[in-house]
Amino acid sequence: QVHLVESGGGLAQAGGSLTLACAASERTESGYAMAWFRQAPGQEREFVAGVSWRGENTLYADSVKGRFTISRDNAKNTVYLQMNSLKPEDTAVYYCAAGSLIYTNYRSYRDWGQGTQVTVSS
Repeated sequence: QVHLVESGGGLAQAGGSLTLACAASERTESGYAMAWFRQAPGQEREFVAGVSWRGENTLYADSVKGRFTISRDNAKNTVYLQMNSLKPEDTAVYYCAAGSLIYTNYRSYRDWGQGTQVTVSS
């Protein structure tokens, strides 16, 4: 099991930027894909972005494509989410997850961080 800790959330104005980080507790021989999800109050957890173990493959939700960038530094066991051109509808708790592949369904992930709040004001 991988222990994940997110950081970097906070308050931003619309059009602004934030960078989230997710540190993993360990590195496995087979590696793992990483993903970011978000959940707004009263809504289901939704996929935001995912990156494969070596970073050669990435996947984004249509709602963030062109604005968010996911990356990882395996030497630091850390994955990042650079969020630009933020919109009020990006407001949510952001979670990172580790899995064998990039899945867009949150039910496919076993290991989750505790979440970090992102609030975008208009």
